[in-house]
Amino acid sequence: MNRALTLDDLVLAGIALATGFLVAFLSRTLLRWLAKHAKRTRWSGDDVIVHALRTVVPWAAIAGGAAAAAAVLPLTRTVQHTVNQCLTVLMIFVVTVSAARVVAELVQSVTQSRSGVAGSATIFVNITRVLVLAIGFLVMLQSLGISIAPMLTALGVGGLAVALALQDTLANLFAGIHILASKTVQPGDYIKLSSGEEGYVEDINWRQTTVRALSNNLIVIPNGQLAKANMTNFMRPEQELTILVQVGVAYDSDLEHVEQVTMDVVAEVMTEITGAVPDHEPAVRFHTFGDSRIGFTVILGVGEFSDQYRIKHEFIKRLHKRYRAEGIRIPAPARNVSLQQGAVVIPQQRNPEEAGEVVSARLEG
Repeated sequence: MNRALTLDDLVLAGIALATGFLVAFLSRTLLRWLAKHAKRTRWSGDDVIVHALRTVVPWAAIAGGAAAAAAVLPLTRTVQHTVNQCLTVLMIFVVTVSAARVVAELVQSVTQSRSGVAGSATIFVNITRVLVLAIGFLVMLQSLGISIAPMLTALGVGGLAVALALQDTLANLFAGIHILASKTVQPGDYIKLSSGEEGYVEDINWRQTTVRALSNNLIVIPNGQLAKANMTNFMRPEQELTILVQVGVAYDSDLEHVEQVTMDVVAEVMTEITGAVPDHEPAVRFHTFGDSRIGFTVILGVGEFSDQYRIKHEFIKRLHKRYRAEGIRIPAPARNVSLQQGAVVIPQQRNPEEAGEVVSARLEG
């Protein structure tokens, strides 16, 4: 010590520490009040900033009080320097962690607003968090007097070996970045791969893409495989879809009447069923003289991919009920079997996948 420690020094140091803790308590209380008001705003960024300040400001006040107390006490230059370095490292650590949290949550908020879904693209969140933490770590070393130039050189030399050892991981990382940057797939999209996997994209992280199937199971697809696969995105360029329902009526039906009845059922379904698009212009198109029926296609509009099952379900039920009430006949498919002197001759099968076959047998010779 440069001089002897007195009671006044202890009192002043205690006052400095108490002031720091008091400021920390008051600032945290004030920021808690600001956080409640920030939740009422539409922008989520103010919530993130206030949450970070609730961590940084109290610790800064405590560190300031400790620094003031150390300045009051008769410490040697070496001890004073050590105390200042410790407080500096503490503040850099707190600021770095808070900054990483703020930047990561802001990036997550931006990705959610761009994709319009509740899911997250954690690849960008993780990359930004790691970058901020790495910068803070380097600043911390520099403040301690440790030169970071040799470390950067070693990282540059060893980066080649790491890249060779982690080829698959880096390939998935850059594939994920490319997928998100090109906006071919975003969290919340419904996709179907040529290999058969399909579902809603839950998340795209640094290595893999998680897809939730309609059965509520999770499908994990490496980003590199997703980038190479032939894929159909049912949410791009727009979410609304057009679905086709195949119908057939008997040859003796009045097609004008069939078309009018079908359009009435379509209008009813489009206005009453959740997920339908009333503004979509429906259509009925006759296209085939089949073996036992005249086939036509009903074109409907749905809000998004999973809505089509509910729309088809209700449309088929209501159309069948209405056809029965109107006397419109949907003929059952038929198959004729002829037996001739031990040889079986089977004519062309009509609609083999449908139920309700009528089989007639004739024995000759």
